[in-house]
Amino acid sequence: MAVTPVKATTTRSKKMFVRLSNGAEPPEFIAPCGFTEKSFNRSKTFGETVTPYCEGGDDIVDWVERDTVSMTASISGQGVMARQSVPTWEAALASADSIECEVEIEWPDGSKELYTGRFHVESLEIGSPEGQRVTSNVSMQSDGPVEYERVPA
Repeated sequence: MAVTPVKATTTRSKKMFVRLSNGAEPPEFIAPCGFTEKSFNRSKTFGETVTPYCEGGDDIVDWVERDTVSMTASISGQGVMARQSVPTWEAALASADSIECEVEIEWPDGSKELYTGRFHVESLEIGSPEGQRVTSNVSMQSDGPVEYERVPA
């Protein structure tokens, strides 16, 4: 029986949004202007234990077992330094407190993947490549859990 090929559903880069809360209740999320590239990363940290075999001979190689110790997430972005975004980034960097953020990916059918949590702005780098516009590079680290939700169209 022939298998009918199914093409992957993808979306355009301009349909991924990184938004910061304005701190209001309820929060209003605003995407700072200027990012031309952005990324969202989640990862785990493991504790590792080499568990030996109790029987079966000395020639058996032991395997490593891993237990999740912690989880983390990071957001990074780079692009042009947009004048409109400087106060937002500077306030977030200056704050001793994390800020609420969301990362959203919008699909062609209108459904969405939504990640929300609190993040610290870890770094704000401003660059000036010769013959080009002033650039910015932002790095953010999670502060507590990041929630995931699939939002139907």
